[in-house]
Amino acid sequence: MSSLSDCLLSADEVAAMPSRRGTEAAVLLPLYGWPQEPGLVFTERPADMRRHAGEISFPGGRRDEDDADLEATALREAQEEIALDPAAVEIAGALPPTSTFVTGYLIHPFVGLVPHPGELGLRPNPGEVETVLTFSLELLREGYEMRRLIRRGIPIHTPTYEVEGHFIWGATARILGDFLDRI
Repeated sequence: MSSLSDCLLSADEVAAMPSRRGTEAAVLLPLYGWPQEPGLVFTERPADMRRHAGEISFPGGRRDEDDADLEATALREAQEEIALDPAAVEIAGALPPTSTFVTGYLIHPFVGLVPHPGELGLRPNPGEVETVLTFSLELLREGYEMRRLIRRGIPIHTPTYEVEGHFIWGATARILGDFLDRI
């Protein structure tokens, strides 16, 4: 198998890609245990949030004007949401941007190698995150299924992952699927 970085895109390759316009946002795919027993860190949003309530996602959010670039956005948001120290993250590469259909975001995913979550002291920011979740890539692959969901009255056929009673769908599932296909 080639190295992880060979499976991913560089920031320059992503910037050169044509994509839908939207509000720029970035997420971090914190990858631990690579390559022997790899897993990813996710967040579960509080059920009482105005947007994306109870959803499983990667740490991330909207770009701030003070962010040097979208990679900095992903790192800042991961620190704000789950107390992930940016110094503990080695960015391995990026994935193509993913659009959200309803909210109009253009999400830029970055894959970062991190130590095992037990060594990181991750803590959810209660205003943004209910729980920090970790799933092995093996469990994620086993939980994959294309499903027909109804979103705002409209049926959609979309990739989903059901893992340990948690349901991953939407942009997070599309980003996860792209990542799993590449590695």
